[in-house]
Amino acid sequence: PALDFIETSDIVVVAASGTTGAGRSAKINLLGSEVMNSLTSYKFGGVHQHTPEIEECLTHIAGKEVKISFTPILAPMPRGILATITAKLTRELDSDGLRQLYKSFYKKSEFVSILSKNEMPKTSSVLGTNNAQIQVAVDNHTERVVISCAIDNLGKGAAGQAVQNANLMLGYEEGLGLTQLAVR
Repeated sequence: PALDFIETSDIVVVAASGTTGAGRSAKINLLGSEVMNSLTSYKFGGVHQHTPEIEECLTHIAGKEVKISFTPILAPMPRGILATITAKLTRELDSDGLRQLYKSFYKKSEFVSILSKNEMPKTSSVLGTNNAQIQVAVDNHTERVVISCAIDNLGKGAAGQAVQNANLMLGYEEGLGLTQLAVR
């Protein structure tokens, strides 16, 4: 819903993902002994291979050009993504109003939870699920919207999303075959 009230030419995405988000090939930098106790940025500065497809999809949805600055971070965990997105507001809005817009937009979604004011998304709460936890706020100092979202990149980010989409396309119940329980 944010595309209706943000400046689409200035979206900043910083996303931390586990080692499974970095591909399947055996690489020294993905070994547990290398990633533990360390966060590492990579492929930032407009060179990440997924930036063009993200911009293309968002441009299609928004009906106008969308540009993002994307900084991926390798996190010391096997799976999960915690993304924080910021963008300049184009209209006056406060955090409570923003949260209500998100709750209204996702009210019928079986897999998206808009968290209460003092809760924050956690990757451990969505592991092994097709769920997304979202928190939103307005940074009054910079007049930017701040959105934080946690998903399991092997669930919501891949297989779970595929099953959900297949269910919808084939006329089945959206959540058929998808668990709501995390694996913590």
